[in-house]
Amino acid sequence: MIAGLGSLAWLFVVVSFGAIVPIVPTGAAVSGAAALAFHSQPLVVVLVVAFGAAGAYVGDLAMYAMCRKGGEKLARRLRWLRDEEHLAAVKERLRRSQIPVLLVSRLIPGGRVPVLLAAAFLGLPWRTFVIANLPACALWSAVYAGIGLAGGSIFPEPWQGVVAAVALILVVNQTVGFVNKRRAAKASRSTEVSGPASVPGPAEVSGPAATAGAAEAVEPSTAAGDARAAER
Repeated sequence: MIAGLGSLAWLFVVVSFGAIVPIVPTGAAVSGAAALAFHSQPLVVVLVVAFGAAGAYVGDLAMYAMCRKGGEKLARRLRWLRDEEHLAAVKERLRRSQIPVLLVSRLIPGGRVPVLLAAAFLGLPWRTFVIANLPACALWSAVYAGIGLAGGSIFPEPWQGVVAAVALILVVNQTVGFVNKRRAAKASRSTEVSGPASVPGPAEVSGPAATAGAAEAVEPSTAAGDARAAER
């Protein structure tokens, strides 16, 4: 029992730390713990969900407080803020619908940090963030624990279930990240190709404007010719 509580405490620490330092695969930690619990003490899976959600919640609150205090300057220094164009789009979505965006932000790989940053930079009230982020963290922990349970139930050995769950999560995260990068690169290339609208030069002017200009150029020369003929 003590060993089980120690493992849960470590899960809380890892998830909390991973919420502040996004390079740590927190979802994989919850899935692995759930897969191990399935083979040893199935009822402990409920505690895995609770400790995982608590760790995610505490880490999110800490990161949100840091962003509210330090702003975009701190976010750039800690390399949380990398894509300002995407951040602007997330801000717009938050302005239109705050609670739904916060609820699903943790379920989308790579979606939590931009939403959290946007909420902090927009000055989202603490009350709104605290209330909306609680079910978001609980749902996130339950989903990743479910992935671990699936892996644990398929394979006979605990370590096999852990490896399968962690591998699945890493593959999904990498795939989503690759797709997002491809979309961002494609959008950037499209913007570069279109560029600002060019102003046509004198040689490119055509249509009525060009005809009017030609008529204006011809009229003075015709009047000059008539004047010379009258003098003769």
